[in-house]
Amino acid sequence: MTGRLYVIGVGPGDPELLTLKGARIIKEVKCICVPKGKEEGSSLALSIIKGAVNISGKEIMEAYFPMRKTRAKSREQRAESKNDNPGSISYELDSRWQETIEAVYSRLNKGIDMAFLTIGDPAIYSTFFYLYDKLLKLNPELKIEIIPGVSSINASAARAKISLALADEKIAILPANYMDNLKDTLEQFDTVVLMKVYKVFDDLIRALDEMHLLKNAVYVSRAGMGDEKIVRNIQDVKREDLNYFSMVIIRK
Repeated sequence: MTGRLYVIGVGPGDPELLTLKGARIIKEVKCICVPKGKEEGSSLALSIIKGAVNISGKEIMEAYFPMRKTRAKSREQRAESKNDNPGSISYELDSRWQETIEAVYSRLNKGIDMAFLTIGDPAIYSTFFYLYDKLLKLNPELKIEIIPGVSSINASAARAKISLALADEKIAILPANYMDNLKDTLEQFDTVVLMKVYKVFDDLIRALDEMHLLKNAVYVSRAGMGDEKIVRNIQDVKREDLNYFSMVIIRK
C-alpha cells in the first residue's frame, strides 16, 4: 500500500496561524518535505512549523525549487520546441522538480506518509502544483490530500485592518512581475492586491501617482513575522523595506 501525501499550507509566517489539522498531520507523518528557494538557504516553511510542532525524529527532505517568472514546459513541449538542453531555464526547472518528484514518490511507494509544506495556502501560487500532475501521472491512484492554510493575502489585510471586499465589490490578485496593464486592472476592480512588489516598486509608485491612488495603497511586508512592516503612506517605504515577502493592497 502506498503512503498518503498531505500538502499543508503552513500560513504566512506566524506559527500560531498553522491550522489545527495541519499541526496534527505534521505530528503524525514520518517524513516532511520542505521547499527552499535557494540551495544554500533555509526553509521558511520549516522554521514556521518548528515554532508550533515538535518534529524531532522525523525525516526532513529538503527540495530546492529554483523560481523563475515562467513555469517550466512539459517534457513533450520541450521536445517539440527543441529546447531540451542542459543550458535552458526550463530544463533546470524541470530537472529540479523531477528530482523532487522521484524522491517523494519513492517514499510514498514504500508506504510512508508524507507532508509537503507550502508557505501560505497551497492553492495560491504554490510550488506544489508544479508537481501535482506529474505525481498522478506516475500513479493515478496516489492519495493526495490538500490542507488549506492562511494566505499572505488574508494575513496582510487582517494585519492592516483592511476589508478586501464588501457586497458586490471585485478583487484582483496579481503577482507584480506579471502585471501587463495595471491601469486597466485598477479601473475594473475595487481592490487590487499586488504580490511580490519589491522588484517593480518604483514603477508601481509612478502608476499609482498618475492615477491619483497613492493614498489608497498600503504596503505590507513579511505579514505575521517578527519583522513585519505596515506602511500606510506608500511613499514612505524605503529601499531597505522592500523584500520578497511584500505586497501592496490598493482599495478604492
